[in-house]
Amino acid sequence: MGQRDDRRLARKKQEMRRQKRRKKRRRRIVFLIAEILILCILSVIAYGMFKLDKLNVNPLKNLTNNGISQDGYMNVAIFGDDRRPEDTGNARSDCIIIASINNDTKEVKLVSVYRDTLLNTEDDTYDKANSAYAVGGAEAAINMLNRNLDLDIQDYVSVNFLAVADVVDLLGGIDLDLTDEEVVHMNNYCVETSEITGKKYKKIEPEVAGTYHLNGVQAVSYSRIRYTEGGDFQRTSRQRLVIEKIAEKAKKADLSTINKIIDAVFPEITTSFTSGEIVKMSAGLLQYSIGDNEGFPMNNETPDSIPGYQGSYVVPKGLEENVIKLHKFLFPDEDYTPTDTLKEISDHIKDVTGIYPDDSEDSTEDNEE
Repeated sequence: MGQRDDRRLARKKQEMRRQKRRKKRRRRIVFLIAEILILCILSVIAYGMFKLDKLNVNPLKNLTNNGISQDGYMNVAIFGDDRRPEDTGNARSDCIIIASINNDTKEVKLVSVYRDTLLNTEDDTYDKANSAYAVGGAEAAINMLNRNLDLDIQDYVSVNFLAVADVVDLLGGIDLDLTDEEVVHMNNYCVETSEITGKKYKKIEPEVAGTYHLNGVQAVSYSRIRYTEGGDFQRTSRQRLVIEKIAEKAKKADLSTINKIIDAVFPEITTSFTSGEIVKMSAGLLQYSIGDNEGFPMNNETPDSIPGYQGSYVVPKGLEENVIKLHKFLFPDEDYTPTDTLKEISDHIKDVTGIYPDDSEDSTEDNEE
């Protein structure tokens, strides 16, 4: 019996030693997997930060507003730069879009500010809205929007023709329904857009209405059309439609495609967002959705002339009344009262132009989208 007990005890000890070795191996495997995961995560972050270095970050230091804040929302100004290769310094902003993001629902509403709108661009200067960007860059343009629209815009993104064309091409193009007129004008614009971007396109022939698969040059050219019925008003609607189409395809794109877009487009973008802010927003990218869109001013006139001014202007039929409508559209739950600054600007525009709001708040203007 004694020898059997000794053998059992020896086997038991041996089994315990094996179990300890297995546990150690399992722990080593777990630690190894954890280390690999951590290294992968760190590599992705490092890679992402390296990519973000391609962005042209321009911090905004002297932003102003009328003492307004839109709690629960993040307002971002998007500027389309129409600078040509021969241009130096800032150019007028061919496209001015306000993207208002509801932080809770992640819905993004888009508002195009018509570039020829008569507004207070700086101090006591009244000019076309797009002139602010040419005078003082993004910061001056944002201050102009905040001052005239009672907004609290803190950040911006500025892109050029090439950036939009590259994104569309890397996403494989977008499908759009075009009228006969749009096909003709798009083909005409493609000539200059191709020269500016250095990218190729194929002319659509015959020039008839239909659904077309557009490449980058064509998509940019489509968004530049302003010589059809609706003029600049319809042009801004086209710009918002192109943005929506790009957003739809980008959400479905694979990692490889997104990586190519980052490499190609980031150097062509200027923004006030920091790397940390972009990483934070990117984490919830798939949650964002494009909601309704609008053009501003909603009620407007395009007079043949304005005393003391040259050229064509879009004049709000009551800036104050239009801004009230804007706030109802962007911030439906907001308890908004126009500021004294806005009221003064609105009164000045009425006095200069002789254009006043309609008697009924529900009245519409032929130029309204």
